[in-house]
Amino acid sequence: MIVETTTFLTLLGGGSVTSAEIALAVARAPILVAADGGAEAALAEGILPEAVIGDFDSISPEVLEALDPARVHHVAEQDSTDFEKTLARVSAPLMLAAGFTGRRRDHELAALHGLMRFPQKRVILITEADAICLCPPSIAIDLPRACRVSLFPLAPVAGTSSGLRWPIDGLAFAPGHRIGTSNMANGETVRLTMTAPAMLLILPLGQIDALIAALTGPATAWPGAGATGGG
Repeated sequence: MIVETTTFLTLLGGGSVTSAEIALAVARAPILVAADGGAEAALAEGILPEAVIGDFDSISPEVLEALDPARVHHVAEQDSTDFEKTLARVSAPLMLAAGFTGRRRDHELAALHGLMRFPQKRVILITEADAICLCPPSIAIDLPRACRVSLFPLAPVAGTSSGLRWPIDGLAFAPGHRIGTSNMANGETVRLTMTAPAMLLILPLGQIDALIAALTGPATAWPGAGATGGG
């Protein structure tokens, strides 16, 4: 592990990110780790990353020169993304990840893939409009009536629900077969269970604090690390 903390952690990538998104993350997760080009966005905001991790194919020599070499960690292998390289080498109770979506859709899809590779880590992707996480085995989250609750499978998965306008019990979800986008909360606590770490939970960004509270509750982490998820 390069960074281990009992505090929430902000991960910053080199994708599309605004000052407001960085501020939102750092206010809740004050220790910042940059994935490759995310170091440039951090320094532009006057934030010195605790560590910079990546293959350094998207960071300028000037930024590398400005950083303390002790904070710079080059990972040369090309079998994983910078997001995955970073997730494998940091440990925290919860991570807020900004700058991993937008600009290029292939990078955005790769970030979603990264969530699935590290199911035992609690990670929330922050976008301009959404907060996205891999749905844990069980979660209970308090959401206002008519709040958008979208579920999108990355692989075959099933589950149960209460507190949704359209229950998911008995449904078989899979890409190209059935998805669960644009569902909504009915004003009760939304409770979800999943059979596998393969379902994205997508909420409006304004509900990020409710999502943080829910993810740090009991029974909200997939057990085991495995070869690709251990870090």
